[in-house]
Amino acid sequence: MFTEQDKDAPVSAGAVHDVTIEGIAREGDGIARIRGFVIFVPGTKIGDQVKIKIERVMRKFAIASLEEGN
Repeated sequence: MFTEQDKDAPVSAGAVHDVTIEGIAREGDGIARIRGFVIFVPGTKIGDQVKIKIERVMRKFAIASLEEGN
C-alpha cells in the first residue's frame, strides 16, 4: 500500500498502539496523539481508551482503525 510516510513520524502502518481519544475532528473522527503526532480514529469519542491499528501514515497525521476486541 502506498503511503506518504514521513521518516520522522513516530508511527508506522500496521503498528498497534493503546491510546486515549483526546478530541473530535470536524468530520467526527476521534483524535489521539502519539508523541504529539495526530492520529484520526473513526468511531470513537473523547475519553475512549482503545487499541488502534495504524492504516495510513501521511506527512502530518495518520489514520487508524479500531483493533479487534475493543
